Amino acid sequence: MKITYIFILILLAGCQKEQKKNQIASVNNIETPEVAIIDTKETEAPALKTDTILLSKDKNGLVNYVLANLVGQKADKDSIVTSKFRLDFYQNNTIIASSKISIKHYEKGSEWSGSLGLTNSSDKDSHFIKIDSGYPACGYTFSNYLFYLKNNDLQLVHDWESMSDSGWGVWTEFVNNGSETGKDPKMFYCKTVAFEPADDDSEDSGILTYSD
Repeated sequence: MKITYIFILILLAGCQKEQKKNQIASVNNIETPEVAIIDTKETEAPALKTDTILLSKDKNGLVNYVLANLVGQKADKDSIVTSKFRLDFYQNNTIIASSKISIKHYEKGSEWSGSLGLTNSSDKDSHFIKIDSGYPACGYTFSNYLFYLKNNDLQLVHDWESMSDSGWGVWTEFVNNGSETGKDPKMFYCKTVAFEPADDDSEDSGILTYSD
């Protein structure tokens, strides 16, 4: 009788041992899910067209040139095409800042230009940068942008449109308080200037108007 009990205990111990082995095997066989590595760095859209805007030949200048990259075009329901650009600012062949802008009615064959300084009396190392884009002919509207770049921090200060046609036109002028000639003014204002023909359609005179 005792032999029977001993035999039953041996069987139970063997079953529990086998069950533990199966549990251990099951745990070891669990597949670890693969973790997808996501690259959070935003990929820039490839340029469809690139124009170079020369600003300065001074190697020690704030910005030497700007690349205007056409990265996309989209037409709305009225077939008005908006062109998207990425402006890359370079110093000694190294990109230091970028800005994205959109231009409606961008004409094929338009040209880019740029200059340093808020006014013509600004220093050559001014932190203000003007960028212009438009078709080089009378009667076409130009898109204009004023940027401020310091310590690789780029800000769009103001954007406006200008036009010139046979002496008539509209443009924007920047004026400081007069006490900071040759330097980047801390305070300034801009005014819109329009020169239009008079009511008598005279070619010798016109009406000059200013607006803030």
